[in-house]
Amino acid sequence: MKAKTAQESAPATAPATEAPVRSAKKAVKPRVRKSLDPNMYVPVKNGFHGRLIFRDKVTGEQYEWSEFGDEIDLTLNTLQKARSGQRRFFEDNWFLIDDPEVIEFLNVGQYYKNALNFDEFESIFDLGKDELIQKVQALSDGQKRGVIYIAKQKIESGVLYDLNVIKALEETLDVDLIEK
Repeated sequence: MKAKTAQESAPATAPATEAPVRSAKKAVKPRVRKSLDPNMYVPVKNGFHGRLIFRDKVTGEQYEWSEFGDEIDLTLNTLQKARSGQRRFFEDNWFLIDDPEVIEFLNVGQYYKNALNFDEFESIFDLGKDELIQKVQALSDGQKRGVIYIAKQKIESGVLYDLNVIKALEETLDVDLIEK
């Protein structure tokens, strides 16, 4: 005896099933985080203006950057532990990481979406007044302190002398960059 299919066993009066109605919105694919090797090395620059020390609380290993822009390679695993236990290194952008895949993998993109990379710290002073104000307002507190530090250095050396830029920075950062 032949087994009946679902269609054959359904009564003749049953309504035909309709194709699902698709909305006008584009289907959203779930984001799958890229898998990265936890033992891979990631170049991490010092985003703090001065000496930066990171101590891995699990292994006790200590990493030290002497000055802003110094670079040390850390494993992705070490960065994951830092994110879990010492998030401030990311929140204040003390760790400057240029690799977008690493930032996404660590799930710290919200801290880096407005962050300046190493080279942008120099070029930010070349922006127009309005763009400069907008860019500086969006920075983390750690990066705002970095802008203050570099601005003071540039003013002392005579490289930054545009009073409009200096005044805009003073107002935006609520700091005195030059003595009055």
